[in-house]
Amino acid sequence: MNERQLRILRELGESGSVTATAEALLMTPSAVSQQLRLLQRSIRVPLTERDGRRLVLTDAGQVLAGAAIEVEIALARARHSMEEFVDQPDARVAVAAFHSAAAAFFPLLLGQAAPKGPRLSLSDEDVAQEHFPRLTRDYDLVLAHRLDRAPLWPATLTARTLLREPLDIALPADHPLATERQLTPRDVADQPWITVDDGFPLMATVDAIATAANRRLDIVHRINDFTVAAEVVAAGGGLALMPRWTTRPHPALVLKPLRGVHARRHIDVLHRPERAARRAVRRVLTALDRAAAAIRSRDAQA
Repeated sequence: MNERQLRILRELGESGSVTATAEALLMTPSAVSQQLRLLQRSIRVPLTERDGRRLVLTDAGQVLAGAAIEVEIALARARHSMEEFVDQPDARVAVAAFHSAAAAFFPLLLGQAAPKGPRLSLSDEDVAQEHFPRLTRDYDLVLAHRLDRAPLWPATLTARTLLREPLDIALPADHPLATERQLTPRDVADQPWITVDDGFPLMATVDAIATAANRRLDIVHRINDFTVAAEVVAAGGGLALMPRWTTRPHPALVLKPLRGVHARRHIDVLHRPERAARRAVRRVLTALDRAAAAIRSRDAQA
């Protein structure tokens, strides 16, 4: 039993014939008859009977046709509720981001918030690259990062790149290498290093530096939070790889471009395709695009 079959039964009771039912529902008479046979299979008592050349409803058929009206009302209410939900401009939108993206994007999103705009629910989620897609089950939008040449996100998700951000070498302002315009893997390979945990995107670039310099790096600290890593670098704890635009400026640090390896990451926004059907989610996606443009323009003005 389904909505279509109940609608056919109801129309048959009102129109009085299979032909008239087919015309009213823009179907063929054979299709109407087929659906009625399928409906009858799920009901233990006859729903229709012959009255001369006409097919009419039995008492049981009339009861079910009356119930079909209630089904139509309930479905209409459900559709209306869904339309309101989808089109609601001030609905709640849950956004998750890894730490440095959260620090860069969340204040800009909140700064763009309108009184009748989406109600943001912000969370920080610092996970390994392979785990970002899972977060789309719990959040409407997920800010994730991957290296420029890393595998793409699963095809079941919608992904859009907000930023293609260079990765620089962070070192103390008084470090001997701080006066160089650019650094190479050989320049930095003999220094102590602060890196992220294995499985996080930046580790692939750290490994590329070691490969290009043909030596194993001396990794002395593993710190995922760039704010904490910056303090350790400033204190002389080692060099670190840091994103150019989303790293919070530190007065005792300098960032130097790295040449000789491909050092850039994507900041992507991920979501399940159906989430973008909601008006509020689309508005936050637009706000993220504006925030990304603001982050890029700050670098151009620096």
